[in-house]
Amino acid sequence: MNPIDPTDKAAIQAFQPLAGIRVAEFSQMVMGPSCGLILADLGADVVKVEPPKGDRTRHFKSVASGFFNTYNRNKRSMVIDTATPEGKAVAKRLIERADILIENFRPGLLGRSGLDYATVSAYAPRLIYCSLKGYLPGPYENRLALDEVVQMMGGLAYMTGPPGQPMRAGASVNDIMGGMFGVIAIQAALSERQRTGRGAHIQSALFENNVFLMAQAMMFESVTGERSTPWSVKASPWPVYDLFATRSGDKIFVSIVGEEQWAGFCRSFGFEAWLTDPRLATSQDRVDARGWMIPEIAARIATRTVDELSSLFEQLGLPFAPVNTPGDLFDDPHLTQSGGLLELELANGRCVRTPALPFSVDGRRLQKRRNPPAVGEHTEEILRELGMASAVAGAR
Repeated sequence: MNPIDPTDKAAIQAFQPLAGIRVAEFSQMVMGPSCGLILADLGADVVKVEPPKGDRTRHFKSVASGFFNTYNRNKRSMVIDTATPEGKAVAKRLIERADILIENFRPGLLGRSGLDYATVSAYAPRLIYCSLKGYLPGPYENRLALDEVVQMMGGLAYMTGPPGQPMRAGASVNDIMGGMFGVIAIQAALSERQRTGRGAHIQSALFENNVFLMAQAMMFESVTGERSTPWSVKASPWPVYDLFATRSGDKIFVSIVGEEQWAGFCRSFGFEAWLTDPRLATSQDRVDARGWMIPEIAARIATRTVDELSSLFEQLGLPFAPVNTPGDLFDDPHLTQSGGLLELELANGRCVRTPALPFSVDGRRLQKRRNPPAVGEHTEEILRELGMASAVAGAR
């Protein structure tokens, strides 16, 4: 099925399973906003509560300059000064009318404004309160954490970098996945609330998310009794599972693991003799022969371009990938033709593209309904919905 025509409003509105669900999002940075983004894309009315100066990620520069616009589409912005009595009253009214509250501030911070779970649940017992933290309850729960922190202590940096040089992954993997697990728990709690009529306090955390990512390496150590080796130097368990230089010097990754793949590759690259070579009779034989086999393969691949190799590998049914930069993805034919990129208009009027959520429903991708909001863009609108005076102090 073709992607939704962005001008077809009926099709865009067709799949909003969380329509009618209101979310009060008290969060900044990545983890909380990514949780709210997913709920918003699924149709929930996500009210992003901002302080008078706005979400601080609006003003970030350098590599963090895209944070706000990446994670805040399809939301409404409301400014509330929770340090004032009037602002606290507005926040309370908003929460009373909400189904879900998301917060990702450091432990204890929201308690100063009476927005902690114990206080809020007393007057909003049906509320699903989602706390996104560095650590789940335990000895570390009051520590502050960042994605880099938990990547270092959770083994991911060790597995990513060269030996002795732990390296963070090239994306905020724990922030984003932690937000995703928050959504999973929220949806489960919504289902449970239908049965019990009660809300719940959900917690999702960076450290535990990272540990979950390390499960296969931890299980390897349990099963084999051996210490994990960083992926940068790990011996391949497959005959061909490597990055190769092409004629232009650009790199391409290719994997050859099945018998049909091996036969097709050998015939296409002039290695027919290898098909009857007793040294390469089985997959394990080929793994054992990698020391002399891979250099010969590399020499053949180096005579062709990325485009030539991509076309041939696709015909052969081999898993392969050119090594792209993030900017290359804007021109990726699969993304551009399948609806994988959404158009946003930023506050300065500039139009940009951003990835859609990575799933489809009946062949269609979820769409943008709202651009990232200006600071407090919807405050007056939401106050009216709450039955409060538009000029109430503490909100603007």
